[in-house]
Amino acid sequence: MISIAQAFSILENLNYSLRVVEVSLLESRNHILAETLCSPINMPPFRQATMDGFALSLQDNLEYEIVGEVKAGDIFNQVLKPGQAIKIFTGASVPHSAQAVIQIEKVSVENLTLKLQENIKPETNVRPKGAQISENDIALKKGTFLNTAAVGFLAGLGFSTVKVFQKPNIAIVVTGNELVEMGNPLPEGKVYNSNTIMLQTALLNANFERIKTYQVGDDFESTKTILEQAIAENDVVLVSGGISVGDYDFVGKALESLEVETLFYKVNQKPGKPLFAGKKENKIIFALPGNPAASLTCFYIYVLPTLQKYSGISASFGSTLEKNITHDCVVDNPRAQFLKALVSNEEVAILSHQDSAMLNSFANANALVFLPEGKYEVRQSDKVLVYTI
Repeated sequence: MISIAQAFSILENLNYSLRVVEVSLLESRNHILAETLCSPINMPPFRQATMDGFALSLQDNLEYEIVGEVKAGDIFNQVLKPGQAIKIFTGASVPHSAQAVIQIEKVSVENLTLKLQENIKPETNVRPKGAQISENDIALKKGTFLNTAAVGFLAGLGFSTVKVFQKPNIAIVVTGNELVEMGNPLPEGKVYNSNTIMLQTALLNANFERIKTYQVGDDFESTKTILEQAIAENDVVLVSGGISVGDYDFVGKALESLEVETLFYKVNQKPGKPLFAGKKENKIIFALPGNPAASLTCFYIYVLPTLQKYSGISASFGSTLEKNITHDCVVDNPRAQFLKALVSNEEVAILSHQDSAMLNSFANANALVFLPEGKYEVRQSDKVLVYTI
């Protein structure tokens, strides 16, 4: 059995083989940019009106002659003389011969005569060419997370495809004769298969969408066959259950027979002690505890940072915040603990129902409090380490 710090170090130092793919801009969302992109154009590509109003060739007089109109998408080719104006709309190109735009609320119009309430300064309500970015300037750097705004920004610059780090294909293998699918009657001695959809949801919430699911009973040959298939078809395999040392826990033996290299097995923590991590070539395999709360805890602490690093995200293991705890807590445990908790108003409270099989408190949690092993007391308002989930 190894310490949490040792487990983190092993995963941190894995050789994550990042793959680069070119995808459409829409497909690039929630990926990491694999190249630095420079703008092929100025943005905006012309002087742009920021208001509905009138573009003016400035003079000292407050009266102007209206000689035309330009709306967004059009251009006005004539040269304005001092004292002339054109009606203009937000986003439209401001003629080079116009020095300012006055908003429509600050003028009056009689026939073709425009009357200003007061003179305005040059460049008022005019967005300069290249105000957002100039041609050939860096638009986004390699390693940028392509969120909604980033995708919109690149679209505005004319990009239709970009290179990103490919996310891994992920397998969820759930084991156990006791499992029954949701929506079916529950015979005595059986439990519903909650871990598959729980892990799927966790992956989807973290923007991992390439997921295959597999299910196998408590049988060595079947377990070996399904695991061999899952490893062949995916980059990362998450096994739920069957990793302990019971008579019907065949995952460890199956992985050994498939020549999966053990990175570590068993971590000095609660819940999630029987966590396994291994690799085969460039494939990563996690065997998670079967108890749902223990499985989800190990997912947040170990699996998610691994998947993020596999996808080009600059993630780190053991990344925590410090929060003031709202209550006293007595610790007497030979293993470090990850406790379901709720952060509110910069404080954290440990929830009830900490059993590794119980998800009811996890459903109300937004954090895990980390308490090192030992015998000690934590007092109200003391700082504790918190993993946000």
